[in-house]
Amino acid sequence: MLEKQDIQLEKRILVIPGEELGDVSYKAGTGTYRKGEKIFASQLGIKNIRAGYINVIPLGGKYLPRSGDSIIGIIIDLGPSSWMININCPYPAMMHVNETPWKVDYGDTGRFLKVGDAVLAKIAQVDETKRIQITMKEHGLRKLNSGQIVKISHSKVPRVIGKGGSMISLIKEYTGCRIFVGQNGNIWLDGEVEAVIDASKAIEMIDREAQVMGLTDKVRAFLQEHSHLQEKYQTDSDELETVAQQPPEPEEETQSGKEDNEW
Repeated sequence: MLEKQDIQLEKRILVIPGEELGDVSYKAGTGTYRKGEKIFASQLGIKNIRAGYINVIPLGGKYLPRSGDSIIGIIIDLGPSSWMININCPYPAMMHVNETPWKVDYGDTGRFLKVGDAVLAKIAQVDETKRIQITMKEHGLRKLNSGQIVKISHSKVPRVIGKGGSMISLIKEYTGCRIFVGQNGNIWLDGEVEAVIDASKAIEMIDREAQVMGLTDKVRAFLQEHSHLQEKYQTDSDELETVAQQPPEPEEETQSGKEDNEW
């Protein structure tokens, strides 16, 4: 039987279900519950305090969708008026033709989305029986025709994004990739082949070592060492420096003896 205790992993506190986390000076966030004037953990994970809320970031488990979540899903089946989508969830997720930006005739779903296609979508509704409705009707939601999808634990998504988007901005800066992080743990990457490989490896590192302190510096060091974009910038810089060191060519004169300024 687990004893009730704090286990510290490099200043990150691991808590167990039922463990007391705080009092009325905080609000109960995700992965917690309030009993009387105390807040307790409802799952195994890392204690996190932000904006007055106590949360527990789970160490694993399946993604449990909430209305409004932005996700990346894969089409796994289709019917005459709907598609079934895998969103890394234990419950079926359906998208009706009325929840797409297209006019889809009955029985014509396969012309728009086929099995294996990836979509950027949102959770429209989750009812009390855990039936999930997906939508693509909002601006920016679409079929993903290019790029690559990397899968991580949904519980590591906040770590990949970073505080204020700092971690994902770091990866974009060094790779030049377009990146969208789904709250279900699917991440879409698009860019040059070498850049996508670098970004994928950085994301996988975050997934493996999410509880490690100093992870941002470690990811930055990896990207500085491997990023082809940095090498490109260095090459361009070297070329510019070489050109700057070359002596200027003699000016040509026009028939009037003056420099010709027309380009």
